Parts: sequence; C-alpha cells; structure tokens
Amino acid sequence: MGSAQGAAPVPAAPAPTRVLVVDDEAALREPLSDYLVRQGFVAVQAASAAEARARLAEAAFDIVLLDIMMPGEDGLSLCRHLAETRHLPVIFITARGEATDRIVGLEIGADDYVVKPFDPRELVARIRSVLRRAARQPEEPAEQFLYAFDGWRLDPLRRRLTDREGAVVAISSAEFRLLAAFLDHPRQVLDRDRLLDMVQGREAHLFDRAVDNQISRLRRKIERDSRNPELIQTVWGGGYMLAAEVAKVPAGG
Repeated sequence: MGSAQGAAPVPAAPAPTRVLVVDDEAALREPLSDYLVRQGFVAVQAASAAEARARLAEAAFDIVLLDIMMPGEDGLSLCRHLAETRHLPVIFITARGEATDRIVGLEIGADDYVVKPFDPRELVARIRSVLRRAARQPEEPAEQFLYAFDGWRLDPLRRRLTDREGAVVAISSAEFRLLAAFLDHPRQVLDRDRLLDMVQGREAHLFDRAVDNQISRLRRKIERDSRNPELIQTVWGGGYMLAAEVAKVPAGG
C-alpha cells in the first residue's frame, strides 16, 4: 500500500466581529454586551468617549455602537473624530427625542441608528447589514488613483474626500458609496433603483433606502448651494446625474 496522505489543512475559522459598545448607562451597556457575546461577537465596553478613545488605541474593532448623549464629549463629537481619522462603521444608539441629533450624526459619518428602547435582535441584524455593506469594497487597483471633479478629490482606497482648498470633508460609508457610483458614471442618468443596486444591493434601512435623503446630505457637503445644485442634478422622471467632468489622477498628483 502507498504511504498515507497527510490530512488537508483545516481552514482557520474567521475571527469574531469585534464591537465597541459606548454608552454611559451601565444598565444598557452591560446586558447589551452580554447579548452580543452570546451571538458570537466580541464586545468591549466603554462608559464615555474618553474611554472609547483609549479602547480604540489599544485594539482594532470592526464596528462601534455609540450613544449620542453622554457626559463630557458626546457621541456626535466622537463620531466626527472616527469619520475623519479611520474608516470604522458606526451605529448610533439614540433616545426617541433626539431626531435632530440623529440626522446630524448621519451627516457627519454614522452608518445607521437604532432608537431606545430597541429589540437587540434588530440591532444585531443592523450590525450584520452595515458590516456586509462595508465589506463590499472594490478591489484595490493596480495603481492607486484619486477621482478629481470640479476641484474636489476622492481617494477610493482611504475613502477620503477633500474640498477645493484641500480640507478633508467627513462623509459616511453610505455617502461614499453614493458619490463613488456617480463618479464611476459621470453625466449618466441614474434612477433610484439603479442607485440602490449599485450602492447597497437592496439591504436598506430607514435612511439608507431613501435615496433622496442621501442625495440631499451629499449635496450639502459638495455643492456651493445645496438648494440650487450644480453637481448632482435632478433629472425629472429619471433620477439623478453628476454634471461634472471626472478624471482619475495618480495619488499625490
């Protein structure tokens, strides 16, 4: 008989998703973290934005669950910091009376939100959906480039948007995907259904499925006058169109 063949190597199990839970209320933070652990996540707790910054400096995380109203630095400030310094999905955990703060949070970089009190099963579904969308990234090009349009530049690898003066403008993951879709199809009319397919596949939540809301938020960031948009134009009965020349320039060029 021939010699025994060595057993095929067993693929390593994927690393569990690491979640940073930031909330000053221990009565919510602790049982939520326990629930996430039972669902197969690694959950690390932080009772303040300062503690969250320390945890982020110590280890890498896949997603942050972030309360808005906290003593000291609030969740909006921390979310802005995360949007400007790293690509890390954020889901806000908000109180029912904070509609304005929720909208501001989405504008400065959050990917989704849940309203207290919430069903933890819904939160887990939202975590998984946000992570699926975040993982749906284009393959890294052989040569790194930037999109250049009307004085703006978008780095598709770093997901970094800079304005005409070179200042970084924070954008959420959803806004990045929407802008990238327009930049890949300049001067083409894209209807809402096609935008949904291109940007997130049909995994839509309250804000994500409202393409018009996403367009409005993006316009407020890149238009000179968002009430009279020149870059992202509405095509009545058809959808939207990026009315700008787009060039791909070498990174650093």
